[in-house]
Amino acid sequence: MNRLDANVLELDCEHEADRIAQRLREILAGTLHRRGLVVAISGGIDSSVSAALAVRAVGAARVFCLILPERDSDPDSAARAGLLADHLGVRAETFDIAPTLQAIGCYAARDAAVLRVLPEYGDDWKMKLAIAGGAQGRVNRFRLVARAPDGSMHERELGLDEYLTVVAATNFKQRVRKTIEYFHADRLNYAVVGTPNRLEYDQGFFVKNGDGSADVKPIAHLYKTQVYALARHLGLPERLCRAQPTTDTYSLDQGQDEFYFALPYHAMDLALWALNHGIDADQLGAALDIAPSQARAVYADIAAKRRTTRYQHRAPVLLGEVAEIGTSDGATT
Repeated sequence: MNRLDANVLELDCEHEADRIAQRLREILAGTLHRRGLVVAISGGIDSSVSAALAVRAVGAARVFCLILPERDSDPDSAARAGLLADHLGVRAETFDIAPTLQAIGCYAARDAAVLRVLPEYGDDWKMKLAIAGGAQGRVNRFRLVARAPDGSMHERELGLDEYLTVVAATNFKQRVRKTIEYFHADRLNYAVVGTPNRLEYDQGFFVKNGDGSADVKPIAHLYKTQVYALARHLGLPERLCRAQPTTDTYSLDQGQDEFYFALPYHAMDLALWALNHGIDADQLGAALDIAPSQARAVYADIAAKRRTTRYQHRAPVLLGEVAEIGTSDGATT
């Protein structure tokens, strides 16, 4: 390779969209034996493209979409999801999961952990988590970022117990959503579509038995840059094609790069592609206009996340062989 740049991620969008649609039809009929597809749509690019590909595969009449906001969701996310449903002509249902989350203690557990590090925090504050360290070659650490009603910003280092509790509590959101998806899938005899792109799937950026749970994941092999390209090729509304990646999990706006990834998605895509293709860190650094030492740190961070999130990908581990059904080592199937 003479030059590393974004061109390595170029995609024959028409061919890929047709290939995915064909595989979805084959899997639905021949492997899953289901009549249609359920897609939870957030207004983000990944779920939007996944829903569009589902419609391309089986038609709008056999795709059922869910919009599942809660009290920390950005109202614009649901608005964009509604725009998508109208554009695709699919059936869609909106269900506010906040009462369920309140009842099972999601918000209370999270807020109790926050109060241990920021005692002045209250119901009228906004908060998020932010990551630091990995892109500089250090151990990743998480900080609490909160905004008071008067607009003042407060940051605190999170202890391990507080960090784990906040994450565990917020993971309720993805798990409750998935429960609702499977209710409708069972009701309709449909299959559930998972919506992670390659960067998220590779780096374990999903909740086990939450958004990581699905019957088929049509875009998990595609870099996020390629997902954006598919969105435009499929003719999705410009408002959706411009949507920037967010977690839409905390009450303060939060980009995926500040919460989890070392770099913005377009740079992370290139870094992941380069690592996967044996490109040295100096060449990556030149392509991203960063120091070689930082490029090496990004590679190390990718490798570290692969190690630490391997659990996310594992199927349940059996302690004895069940030869008639499958493996006993817990490998992903």
